[in-house]
Amino acid sequence: MPVTDKVPVHLLVNGEAYEVMVPPYKTLLEVLREDLGLTGTKHGCELGECSMCGVLVDGKPYLSCLAMPLDLQQAEISTVEGLANGNEPHPLQRAFAELGAAQCGYCTPAMLLTAKSLLDSNPRPSREAIRQALAGVLCRCTGYLKIFEAVELAAARSSTSPPAAHV
Repeated sequence: MPVTDKVPVHLLVNGEAYEVMVPPYKTLLEVLREDLGLTGTKHGCELGECSMCGVLVDGKPYLSCLAMPLDLQQAEISTVEGLANGNEPHPLQRAFAELGAAQCGYCTPAMLLTAKSLLDSNPRPSREAIRQALAGVLCRCTGYLKIFEAVELAAARSSTSPPAAHV
């Protein structure tokens, strides 16, 4: 088969089923942005080093620039476009907006999704746990403090358990 041939790919993205015809060498990042019009996922280094292309696959952070859609046909893929509940922002989106945690916004989609994965597995993470979870998502605009505070605020609003101690 010549590499220019397209193959059918069945993806479940943000709870919606898609079937697209794409070249087999096209990355998930390219399919999301170019074929599905989900441009919240950002192009960064395209080497898997900056995490700007971060999405969730089965609830876990995943680098879409290194992922092949053909390998993810049985997976649940979440992008930032699927984070809100209709017109109601996710608690993380609300906290990021309120605290000014999104500066230029380029890293924000990956930060939000990575933080969501963290809060799904650890509803009241310590500052150190937040720092470790977000360590791979590079931001050039901020010192991360507002981002950490926004994750803490979202956790506090979403949980009734006592907060974890700051490290």
